[in-house]
Amino acid sequence: MRLIDLSHAIEHGMQTYPGMPAPHVCDFVSREASKRSYSSGTSFQIGRIDLVANTGTYLDSPFHRFEEGADIAQLPLSKLTGLPAVVVRVIGTGGRAIDAPAFAAVEAAGKAVLVHTDWSRHWRKPQYFEGHPYLTARAAAYLRDQGASLVGIDSLNIDDMADGERPVHTTLLHAGIPIVEHLTGLSQLPLTGFTFSAVPPPVRGMGTFPVRAFATLQ
Repeated sequence: MRLIDLSHAIEHGMQTYPGMPAPHVCDFVSREASKRSYSSGTSFQIGRIDLVANTGTYLDSPFHRFEEGADIAQLPLSKLTGLPAVVVRVIGTGGRAIDAPAFAAVEAAGKAVLVHTDWSRHWRKPQYFEGHPYLTARAAAYLRDQGASLVGIDSLNIDDMADGERPVHTTLLHAGIPIVEHLTGLSQLPLTGFTFSAVPPPVRGMGTFPVRAFATLQ
């Protein structure tokens, strides 16, 4: 068995999304300060992190888009772990919009469909926020109708950010299909024959949250 990490590490000061604050990572109790509470030679560090939920590689639950939808804590582990998965490679297609025909050769039913655009190569660079690839409304409807269990992408947003209706989020999350954005490392995966997992902590009242996304190859 081989595990492949598909997540960006969360670091102090990094930006994931335009206009949203970067995470603040610091000590709550430093090792030096902790020495006052323990025996000689014993110390601990307790960290603190302040962040918005859309930080790093994160998962969208239906509550992100719909008030009545399931939040992060309500998603069953069966929707998030050990999902049979496929990769759809759309590198070098010459356009930003990824339409339904890109998925025609894929067996999506019951699968996590991971869209490999190679946009993650721009992570932590200004280019990451400009002209990113995205799915079309027709692509989202096709994946919903084909029975995809989860859809992920290694790009800034699965929707065109110029479209305020956010049709891909709307279609997939209304159907109860979680979305994972800002993946990385998809070039390391085969097209089929692996499972995908992306598990956030069960925080109530949150529609999105960072995940440790990974693939398991047998």
